[in-house]
Amino acid sequence: MVLGKALAWCGGIVLSACIIVGVVLIAAYSYAIQPSITIEDASLTRFALATSPSTALGYNISLSLAVRNKNWATTMKNTEPLEAAYKFDGQQFDRVQVTDKGDKHTAKKTRVYRLVTSSDGGYVALGNAGVAEYKNQNATGVFELEVMVTGEVRYTWQFKKNKIEATCKLKLQLDSPGTAVLRFEKVKCKLAKQEKK
Repeated sequence: MVLGKALAWCGGIVLSACIIVGVVLIAAYSYAIQPSITIEDASLTRFALATSPSTALGYNISLSLAVRNKNWATTMKNTEPLEAAYKFDGQQFDRVQVTDKGDKHTAKKTRVYRLVTSSDGGYVALGNAGVAEYKNQNATGVFELEVMVTGEVRYTWQFKKNKIEATCKLKLQLDSPGTAVLRFEKVKCKLAKQEKK
């Protein structure tokens, strides 16, 4: 009789443990947390405005973009390429592909991408206000740029695709010979909220 009660008690504990493990696994695979995106390092070695015959920018930008999958159980896979668009005064002047469609980011891992972009005269529609803003920032030697990171991912065991839209606001001092360069401080990018479906 005592043996029967002990077996029933042990069976109850095992059943409870199985239920708890099942609930934890369902929660881990059914709910996905957005990744974190940061700019770990960035430099601007040229940012020059040409206004003849149209507004154009000559630039050399390099940055380290870190993407961290914060989920502890699910891998995220790109269903669209991950891209970074560069903007000055709200106007896009370049866009680069960071990763291909199909790339995977394993759970709890961070991948760092080194992006180097340059142009001798990429067209940008700044307008009079944008040209004036360029001149103001050029006088200080510090330029305010935005990096817009966009893409789409799907998490393991989920059918829904999740858009990634992040805004990274940078203040970059123009690196030029003979000037002391400020140490770059990591920038945490602001992710747009996921739409509820």
